[in-house]
Amino acid sequence: MKISIHTDDSVTETEIVITCNRLTPEIETMLATLRILNQQLTVMKGEEVILLDVSGIIYIETVDRKTFVYTKEAVYESKLKLYEVEARLCESGFIRASKSCLIHLRHIKSLRTDIDRRIRVTFESGEQILVSRQYADDLKKRLGV
Repeated sequence: MKISIHTDDSVTETEIVITCNRLTPEIETMLATLRILNQQLTVMKGEEVILLDVSGIIYIETVDRKTFVYTKEAVYESKLKLYEVEARLCESGFIRASKSCLIHLRHIKSLRTDIDRRIRVTFESGEQILVSRQYADDLKKRLGV
């Protein structure tokens, strides 16, 4: 792979151009990563509305019909339903872990097989989430395990 960067003082907006003979899994991963860098999610912290960079989200969980967004620094609330968040973020490295949880593949530190074919995911932050057996195979497939 060849990478070229051209700087020009007259350019007002950065443009990324990818030239290839076919779309490979590596290029698709690169594109997904670039999309993550540009994507934001509107969340609430108390009465304050915050535009949160998607790249900093570790996982998203629904509890008592409320959707919570977890980052390393704080917990936020989203007005969106979990399936709506999933539809927006599925191309950005998020995957369903259970009926009530989405996890960000980028923040996974380790996996461990748990009871009844479930998978215990440990994030870089030290937090752990159980992936239900219904979604365990999809997780393994996405991670290439």
